[in-house]
Amino acid sequence: MVTYFEGPVLWAQLDANMHMRHSAYADFAAQARLNMLDKLGMKAEELVALKLGPILFREELIYHREVGPNDYLKVTCVMTKSRKDGSRWSIRHEIYRKDGVKAATINVDGAWIDVAKRKLGTLPEHLYQQFKQLPVSEDYVEE
Repeated sequence: MVTYFEGPVLWAQLDANMHMRHSAYADFAAQARLNMLDKLGMKAEELVALKLGPILFREELIYHREVGPNDYLKVTCVMTKSRKDGSRWSIRHEIYRKDGVKAATINVDGAWIDVAKRKLGTLPEHLYQQFKQLPVSEDYVEE
């Protein structure tokens, strides 16, 4: 699987128990999604110029193993479901520690929003063609 984010756990991402706080997992997944879109040519600057952005309806975090101070993480992403027009989608992230152990699985359901109109929308054709190139899971479903 392709890694879309790699980096260390920062002091600010720890909780009082000295393990990574719950919201930091979501932050790593969000950065991995942005990096994945960027690698496909879907640049954040273009989305902003088009007044279009991703929006999440659901975010599920499943914790498998503890992540501690100074650990180094790798985050993968695959699309697990999407509508045929790409307007709605689901992505699975897996977070691995430096020792190769899977620390968490994060599942998100999302869509595209026109931020000016505050309404759900679709991608312009050229971005949709790039979006279709996202890696898909073995259990991928097209609706």
